[in-house]
Amino acid sequence: MTRSQRLDPLLRVKQQQQDEVAREVAQRDRALAEQEQRLDALRRYAAEYASPSANITNPALLANRLAFRERLDAAVNQQSRAVEDSRQHRDVERARLLLASRETHVLEKLSASYRSEESRASEQRVQRELDDIGARRARVAQTARSADGGDGTAS
Repeated sequence: MTRSQRLDPLLRVKQQQQDEVAREVAQRDRALAEQEQRLDALRRYAAEYASPSANITNPALLANRLAFRERLDAAVNQQSRAVEDSRQHRDVERARLLLASRETHVLEKLSASYRSEESRASEQRVQRELDDIGARRARVAQTARSADGGDGTAS
């Protein structure tokens, strides 16, 4: 088994790991997009609710409205933190993907180098064999000329 063939299983494992990390990055991207959409929806709702739609003169309704706006603001803040957490998780996975990609790339280059070296060695081996065959034929021809009289002319 050649060195390049011994690397193939390791290369396949690294490629599978890279694929898994890429899937995780895609999942984190989707989760971040969902969190951002929720935050945008909450912010729009809070902005709509914050606009004075009517003059409220009843103190109980005003207190309820203010309490609801506080809860809405708290929900916006909480969702903002969730977006930031999702962004951090996504960034961590992207860094993992970059590392996995680099590892795979290094193994691919090493494997290509081994294959090139093996190919070169094979070509040299074939060339030596051809040279040996040529040398044997030359010796046989030399021996035949010597046996014919040594001058190389036929009588």
